[in-house]
Amino acid sequence: MEPPPGAAENSKLRHVEKDVLIPQIMRDRAKELCSDEVRAFTKCCQETGLLMVVKCRQENTALKDCLVGYYSDPLFYEECKAEYLKQREEYRRTGTKKKRQRHTSNV
Repeated sequence: MEPPPGAAENSKLRHVEKDVLIPQIMRDRAKELCSDEVRAFTKCCQETGLLMVVKCRQENTALKDCLVGYYSDPLFYEECKAEYLKQREEYRRTGTKKKRQRHTSNV
């Protein structure tokens, strides 16, 4: 079975897509998946004020470990890439951009 016309061109990624747009999706999803660590770090920072650099090291380390775990996972990258390609395909088909849900946090 032949792939649909233009399928090869649809799966190619531009530099900005690889280096900016897909990593942005990865960051957003990783923050959602590490929400417990984000919440703990945010709470610590709010409670300690200027001393957060010293007092929130443990929470900061836990948050970084969680996020880096996702950022360095090739399977996670491929999931985010597939999500991006689906959004791009939808945009090319309809001409309307899907609004990204942004979760506001103090991080």
